[in-house]
Amino acid sequence: MNVVSLVLQAGLRDLSRNRWIVAYTLCFLGIAEGLFWFGGTGPQVLLSLLNLVLLVLPLVALVFGTIHVYASREFVELLLAQPVPRRQLFTGLYLGLALPLAGAFVLGAGIPFAVHAREGASLGGVVALLCAGVGLSLAFAAIATWIALRTDDRLKGIGLALGAWLAATVVYDGLVLGAAAAFGNYPLERPLLALMLANPVDVARVLVLTQLDVSALMGYTGALFERTFGTVLGTGVAAAALIIWCAVPLGLAERRFTRRDF
Repeated sequence: MNVVSLVLQAGLRDLSRNRWIVAYTLCFLGIAEGLFWFGGTGPQVLLSLLNLVLLVLPLVALVFGTIHVYASREFVELLLAQPVPRRQLFTGLYLGLALPLAGAFVLGAGIPFAVHAREGASLGGVVALLCAGVGLSLAFAAIATWIALRTDDRLKGIGLALGAWLAATVVYDGLVLGAAAAFGNYPLERPLLALMLANPVDVARVLVLTQLDVSALMGYTGALFERTFGTVLGTGVAAAALIIWCAVPLGLAERRFTRRDF
């Protein structure tokens, strides 16, 4: 058994018995089922769940991921005392965190849509929601890993994780709207598209909304994105942007892990 499999199995075993992961799964399951139960149609439930995903999922991935990396430090130091490749150890550590988070979301959000398949939810919209949630889980788990490896102070690390969540979900959109209002007399199409792609939460939102007939809810940047790229190409661009948002912080975290003196 190689190092990746060993660390991954240990992480999956620990997190599968973690009450917070179970509660996380049941939270999405209960909310989605409750929305269907109280008369929501498929598209309505999809939109309501999207708003929850964009706020809660990054928060859980950042805070829980940061705490998990700090809690795994002694285990990592024990393995590093052996002649094991650091890259394999890091891969197992990251996958042991990201896969349970992504799997918990897919189970919690996917089961109600499978049970209520006749409620009219678009298959493309459901798949886009699940893919966006998985992408956000992977991206923010990578950011959490990088934050935890950058600082030894746990309190500071959790504070940075909360700051990253606040910046991505609240502050960033406010700054974009302020810039659009302040420079409304200038051609802002390309800068605003670049700013939208620079935030994984906005990318995930557009990825889902492009699969639904809700252009009024897409906002200025979302409508601009759809008008520029269209539906099919826009979906590919948004998916590629999410993949980049997973790869870049993961690469930074791996570089920090391989060079760090534990």
